[in-house]
Amino acid sequence: MKQSSHTPGVLESRLRQARNSRKILIPYITGGLAGWADAVRGAAANGADAVEIGIPFSDPVMDGPIIQMASEKALRDGATPTSILQELRSIDVSIPLIVMCYYNTVFRAGHERFANALRESGVAAAIVPDLPLEESGVWCDAADSSKIETVMLAAPTAPEARLPRVVERARGFVYSVGLLGVTGERAELASTAVSLAARLKKITDMPVLVGVGVSNAEQARQACVVADGVIQGASVVRRLLEEGADSVAQYVAEVRRAIDSPAETRR
Repeated sequence: MKQSSHTPGVLESRLRQARNSRKILIPYITGGLAGWADAVRGAAANGADAVEIGIPFSDPVMDGPIIQMASEKALRDGATPTSILQELRSIDVSIPLIVMCYYNTVFRAGHERFANALRESGVAAAIVPDLPLEESGVWCDAADSSKIETVMLAAPTAPEARLPRVVERARGFVYSVGLLGVTGERAELASTAVSLAARLKKITDMPVLVGVGVSNAEQARQACVVADGVIQGASVVRRLLEEGADSVAQYVAEVRRAIDSPAETRR
């Protein structure tokens, strides 16, 4: 296993510390939706180790129907990257905040300007899912300069030779993509979710979290048998859309209980 060659930032330090005593839970919430800021606060109060905030985009290549619907609604309601980052300044929680956005948002703002805007809004890290490793240098350099940790995604189809390069560039944690395709709730946890996490754990000491296709508390527990934790998006956003911020808080607490259950009860 390769030791990380960089100095851990705020997010990575927090997740490494959390990993010593429990599994890591990061819910995803679409910025700009009605109640989204209260949902972030509720998640933080009910056991989330960090929160990922999505900046809505009109052509989201990685998002399934629920998150697409949430993005469209937020955009119709007037959400912009600037308005979301502005509101983030008023969200006073004691856990790291991560922004997820598509590269066009970064490119249009300008790399340095966007990285600085994240930092000024209290954001610790960024996920840019459509930015390939080979083309990420300019953004990563700007992010590093602003102390924004760039989380890199590892895909289940990645050949063995590629994974070490992904984890070498990763900051914060390594995002182990649970399955091919878009985000969304599914009846079962894909076998690729656990197998890719196992491959990554063999080659890095960074936190490895499974996201995409982790649809409920039981699937989160299954993923955590191998991974250091989970990211949950569609199941969280659906509750925010249908029932509001309180439902998100209750769900985060439910998943927290499931992944904190004693190891011998995990199957």
